[in-house]
Formats: sequence, structure tokens, C-alpha cells
Amino acid sequence: MGSLLLFVILLVLFVISVPIAIALGLASVLFLLIMTDMPLITLPQRLFASLDSFPLMAAPFFILAGKLMEHGGISERLVDFAKSIVGQVKGGLAHVAIIACMFFAALSGSAAATTAAIGSLLIPAMVKAGYDRNFATAIHSAAGTTGIIIPPSVPLVLYGVSAGVSVSGLFIAGILPGIMIGVSLMLLAFVITTIKGYGSDLEKTNLKKVWVSFKRAFLALIMPVIILGGIYGGIFTPTEASVVAVVYGFIVGAFVYKQIKWAQMREILVSSVVTTSVILFIISTAGLFGMVLTREQVPQSVANFISAMDTSPVIILLIINLVLLAVGTFMETIASIIILTPILLPVATAIGLDPIHFGIIMIVNLSIGLITPPVGVSLFIGARVGNTTYEALVKAIIPFLLILIVNVLIISFVPAISLGLLK
Repeated sequence: MGSLLLFVILLVLFVISVPIAIALGLASVLFLLIMTDMPLITLPQRLFASLDSFPLMAAPFFILAGKLMEHGGISERLVDFAKSIVGQVKGGLAHVAIIACMFFAALSGSAAATTAAIGSLLIPAMVKAGYDRNFATAIHSAAGTTGIIIPPSVPLVLYGVSAGVSVSGLFIAGILPGIMIGVSLMLLAFVITTIKGYGSDLEKTNLKKVWVSFKRAFLALIMPVIILGGIYGGIFTPTEASVVAVVYGFIVGAFVYKQIKWAQMREILVSSVVTTSVILFIISTAGLFGMVLTREQVPQSVANFISAMDTSPVIILLIINLVLLAVGTFMETIASIIILTPILLPVATAIGLDPIHFGIIMIVNLSIGLITPPVGVSLFIGARVGNTTYEALVKAIIPFLLILIVNVLIISFVPAISLGLLK
């Protein structure tokens, strides 16, 4: 009965449009005041305890690294390199957009940054080449979701902290799913461009052109090798790697490419601090909400209920996917991870899922929420960057949503895609 009151309060706050971080914290405080005699001094202690994590320190540094990449001239070089590789393929610019998003995802770890950085460069070029504006924007919004799947990824760091599993292992597990999603988006783009007659932008390329663009983009392309190679080689931890990413991004952007000026550093730092503050505020209040859930034994009750269902693990896994997809449509990714991990992880492990495999399933599901109304953060960013309306973009994104759901099912029922590189 107590837990029902908690969710009723939270639902009412959502309905009246209270921001999610405040709603989580306020629902927890009201519940504790009404239903318990817990001293209020424990509330700020719990808020700060949620942030007291060494692996969590990677999140703000990866955010700053992504901002440095966005302003450091790296995105243009990645686009040029992608053009030299797939310029002659039908619907070349569509494929360039997806590959460039995948490259940038491996640098920024952010779906929003990926959509904004690559979309601002390529959407105008695609429209000029005859592509439908909504289709071009939908591609960047969908491909931008790889930003939280391909490592390094801030949501993977947060899941690792919440679930108590290896962040390095999660990074390795995210590589193949991220590549598979990118390839599937390219196949869909090929089909659509063929049917619609887009793709008059074919560019002739040759090995010399590929080599020249590769040399220009080399320092950008080698960054994931340095960061991920250092983690997997045991040279530094994911948290230390995030600092390396910041230093590397700043040196390359400011002194090699000379795209970052001192006047821009204020904007970059302020933007990073604001983004980090929002994320940490959500994490702290979600941590308080999670404490209340644990106190009321909600995770155990959900796990026992699902485990007691007279059904197969396949059905249970489908139910988990449906829950994650549904939550992702209206709840912010970070809050979803913090709240749902302690609830669903026991259920997942009870049916034999590896915690790392489940982490990839969760992140891929929640990435779809980035392009699903009503929240759809990447849709709002895409609409702004692509100079189109949110409503028109929702219609254009539907085929990409369907192909991403197919990817979710494949990743869920073929564990080797996530765990193959760990063996």
C-alpha cells in the first residue's frame, strides 16, 4: 500500500509537469514524511551518498570531452573521411551521416552531442542534394542514439555504477551492438533512398582521396583507440580515461586543429557544467527515490511477482523489453537507469541473463526512448538542428524506430553479440 502511494504521488507530479528530478525528490520526501518517522537529516545525506562514486566521476569528464570534440573541428574531418569511404554508394550522404554519427559517438559518448554536431553539418548538405528535410533529420536523430551505445558512453558508466558491474566490460560489450545498429540503419537508408529516388549526390572516390581524408582525420580516429585501448589494456581505469579524453581533445582541438579559441572555452566549460549539474541532480534525487523503493521492498516484490509467473524466460524477457521501451518514452535516460536497474536486474539474473548483457539490453531500449515521443530528446534536438517541426519529424522517424526495435530483439536473444568480445 505504501509503495502505491509513492507511485501515485510521482504520477501526479508528472501530470502537472514538474521536472523529473524535482518530481523524484519531492515524491520521496512527501512519502517519507507521510509514511515514516525517518529523520529529515538523512535526506541530504542520501542525496550526496548517491553521488559518492569514483566511477561516476567519468560522466562529467566524458561530457566535457564531448563538448571539446564538438567545437574542435573533429566532426568536419570525420564527415570528410566518411564521404571518402561511402561516397559512391546509393544514397551516399545518408550513409555518410550514419557512419559519421558512429565515429562521433565513439568520441563524445552522448546522443544529443552526436545529433547536434553531425546534423548541423550534414542536414543542410543533404537537403541541398535533394533529400527530403524530414528524412535527413530523422537519420541524424536515429543514428545519434549510437552515442550512448558505442563506448565510451555516459549511460553505460551509470549502469555500471548502479549494477555494480565492470564499466570496462560494459564498454567492450557495447561495441558490436553499436556497429550492428549502425549497419542496420544504413541498410534501411539504402532501401528508402532507392524507393524515394534520393542519392543523386554520388561522389567519385579513390584510394588517394580516402588516404588524404584519413590523414586529416587521423588524430580524431585514433582517440577511441587510445581511450578504449588504455582501458582494456589495464593502463588506466574508465574514470582516468575520461580525463585523458579531455586532455587529448583539448590539445588536438586547440593546438593541432586550432579550432578551439580561448574565447570559446567559457562557453564549452559552462555548457559542460550545466549538463553535468542536470545529470547529477537527477542521479541524486533518483538515488533517494531508489532508497525509498528498496526500503519498501519494491524490487524484491517485482522480482518475486515476475519469477512466480507460470511462463517461460523468453516471455519474461519480452516483458522486460516492453517495460524498458515504455519507460523510455516518458522518462529521461539517466533517471530510468538509476530507478530501473535495482528493480529489473534481479529479474534478469533470475532468468539467467548476464548483468553485462542486461545492461546493453537496457541501454539500447532506453536509446530508442531518445527518438520516441513524448520525451524524445534527440527528436527535439534534431528538429532544431534540421529546421523542421517536431510533428513532421515524428512521422519520418517511424521506419527507424521499427528497425531499432528489431535490433533490440536480436540483441536480447543473441547474447553473443554483447558478450562475444568478452570471451
